[in-house]
Formats: sequence, structure tokens, C-alpha cells
Amino acid sequence: MRTIWLLLAMLAADAAGTPPIPGGAPIRADAVRLDPRDPAHVRAGSLTYLGGWVLTSSDPRFGGLSSLTADADGLLAIGDRGGVFRITPRGRLAPTGHVVGQLPDGPSEQIGHASRDSESSTRGPGGALWVGFEDANAIWRYDAAVSRSTGHAAPAEMADWPRNGGPEAMVRLPDGRFLVFSEEAKGASPGTYRALLFPGDPVEGAKPARFDYRPPAGYVITDVRALPDGRLVALHRRYTKLDGASAILSIVDMASIPDGAVVEGRPIARLASPLTVDNMEALAVTQEGRRVILWIASDDNFSSVQRTLLMRFRLD
Repeated sequence: MRTIWLLLAMLAADAAGTPPIPGGAPIRADAVRLDPRDPAHVRAGSLTYLGGWVLTSSDPRFGGLSSLTADADGLLAIGDRGGVFRITPRGRLAPTGHVVGQLPDGPSEQIGHASRDSESSTRGPGGALWVGFEDANAIWRYDAAVSRSTGHAAPAEMADWPRNGGPEAMVRLPDGRFLVFSEEAKGASPGTYRALLFPGDPVEGAKPARFDYRPPAGYVITDVRALPDGRLVALHRRYTKLDGASAILSIVDMASIPDGAVVEGRPIARLASPLTVDNMEALAVTQEGRRVILWIASDDNFSSVQRTLLMRFRLD
């Protein structure tokens, strides 16, 4: 997370460090327009807005959404304090959802959210879930029910990544390779950040090739997902005092990445004021027939001045 978001969270945070509690409250979804001024405005670049909601819950563990994955049951969201949330889409109707609980294990046994600074996740065969943790710059693997960990690793190539800018985006490709992107570790070329391509499961000791990723100028990557056609879609965010929050989505062709290459995407959409936008961090891809659907969620940093948004777009 960028420093400005941390400052906002510290200034207006709700109760922090709340210990896990049994059970899980429902998640409420209240509709929002893409453009609060114009209900007919549904286009943003190559995206068509299909609906969006502000998500809230009475459960103090809810918030901080940093990654989304799709499965047969809908969407699984992971928060940056280790919260696990289930969201069930219902087309144009408001989704339903509930708080599942906390990740059962992680890179530290210390009490507090820092030990569960989970910023990225991806699914694999059988529903296995990999989660990338900042602070420890580690990757943990969990079973499909997210009831236990099944392995973990702290790759040496990630050891010097900034503690608050580590594995921000991660995706397992259909062929079993893994891509992991740093938010803040500077690349060799100006405007680039370090990334890794693992030939297999990083938890099993696969050794990665290094490359640099160049996000749109002024932005950092926050999530990445594979599209049905083999390309990737990447989510980026920016915050400035003058312009506030904004986000850019890009299409990235990862067909071939020589070791040490510089990879850059093609922007396809930008979300910025006056459109509805916040600290956009999480991205999932689903299909409805032949339509490709992008789900984008924001991290509220457990702050009363930010919102947890879930937005649904068709990729044209």
C-alpha cells in the first residue's frame, strides 16, 4: 500500500487489531452508479459498466480487500489483515456475501494485522489458494477450503523487496507458471518495477526468471489476472492530493518474457473523478457465456473516509 493510503487509514481508522471472533456476519451491498451525475454513463474506455456496490458488514474483520479470485461458488476476497470473505454474484442484482473468517496461518505468529498483510492471491488446480504477503515477502499456499496451510516459501529473489511494497499482484497461468509483481521494488529501467516469472509452484522451490514491469506513468500495479485468450489484464492505482484516486486497466501480452526483459501493457480504461473510484486493489475475471466480466474491488484500509467498492464491467 502506498504511504498516502496508510496515513489516511491511521487518521480515520475504525477499531484496529480486533481479535478474531467466531461466526461471520453477512455482507451488505448498496448500489452505486459509475457516474453519480449521469445514470446513462456506462462506458469507461473498453469497459461497459454492468453494476457496482458499496460493501459493508457489521463484522469488524471486514474490509481491506486486496485480492479477488473466482471459483464455482463466486468470488473469494482476501483482506490485507488476513480476512477471508465470500461474495456471491447475482448478475445485475446486488451480490450476497458473508465473512468467512481469517487465514488459518501466515508468515508470522505475532498478534496484529502486520503478520497477515496479505496483498495478492491466485487459484490453482483443485481450488488451492496461494497468497502473497507483504512485510515478510512470502508466498503461502492453502487448501481449497482455506482451512489450513499446505506450504510456504520466501523466495530469495523477493528478499530485498520493500516491506510495504512486496508481492502486490500474483497470478497462476493455465500452464502452471506463476507471475509475481512488486509494487515498489525499483527495476533496472526508469519507471519500472521488479517482477518474477516462476516456472512452477514457488512454494515448491521453483526458481524464477526476473523481468521488469512498466505500469502507466505515475501508477503502481495492484492486481493481475489471466484472460480466456491467454493475455493478462492488470489493475493499477494512483493517488494524488490534487486529483484524488484513479485507476487504469491494461492488457498485457505475456507470450514470451526473456530474462531481464521490460514488459509494458496497453491501457484500455481509466477510472477517475467524477466517475466512482477509490483505492482499487483487487481484480477477478469471470465469463458469462461468451462475455468476459471484470470485477474490481477497492481496499478501504479500514478507514471511515474510504469505501469498499465492488464494480462489475464487461470487457469489450
